Amino acid sequence: MKSGKIFAVVLMVMVFLLGLATFLYPHIRKAVVDTTLRNDAQEFIDRVTIELWEEEELPEEEIATPTEPIHKELLDAMQDYNQEIWNTKQAGLCDPWSYQQPSFTLGDYGLESEVFGAISIPILDLEMPLYLGATYDHLADGAALLSQTSIPIGGMNTNCVIAGHRGWYGASYFRYITDLEIGDEVIITNLWGSMTYTVADTKIIQPYEVEKILIQPGKELITLLTCHPYASGGKQRYLVICERSSYEHNS
Repeated sequence: MKSGKIFAVVLMVMVFLLGLATFLYPHIRKAVVDTTLRNDAQEFIDRVTIELWEEEELPEEEIATPTEPIHKELLDAMQDYNQEIWNTKQAGLCDPWSYQQPSFTLGDYGLESEVFGAISIPILDLEMPLYLGATYDHLADGAALLSQTSIPIGGMNTNCVIAGHRGWYGASYFRYITDLEIGDEVIITNLWGSMTYTVADTKIIQPYEVEKILIQPGKELITLLTCHPYASGGKQRYLVICERSSYEHNS
């Protein structure tokens, strides 16, 4: 009889612990993923800051000598890419395959990581790494630039469309970008510096309304994109359209 009571108590404790673990798991996973995304973004920002600082630390006799930007081959190729998709009116933005495939593989240019940048939204206390190409893995690891849209390196006639999950397996990602208001800041850090944008407009569109995310002549934009409404299975898309307000180039 005594052993039966002990077994019953042990079973009750196990059931309680299992229920507690089930309840806590989403919260624990959210904290872990949000922290990982923030750390990955900050690691990129720190690395770029060091690279640009080291580039500026020239011998005195070389200060007056113009220097080329770091990763110049990649920068030139990306500027050509942005110009090409503008000239062709983004004709390649026609199906999921076209925006999922990365336009550039950074390893081909000597970089050790495929993290291209970081997105920071101070009002939301949000930092995420930024990848090229909206693949499943990239969207799981951070925010992802839709291919066949402009790469965020600055320049007129550009619109960089950056996608993020509207919350995913408990983690936040872009869940709260619907809280952004006109004038709020969004900062993009790439390999060559930081660009600051301000929210200019928000829109709700249908998934097939590709024309809503195209480059707008004479403007320099980024557009944040996520599913809408929250937990709806992606019936619509929520856009936060931001115009550049400043560009801090440290090289």
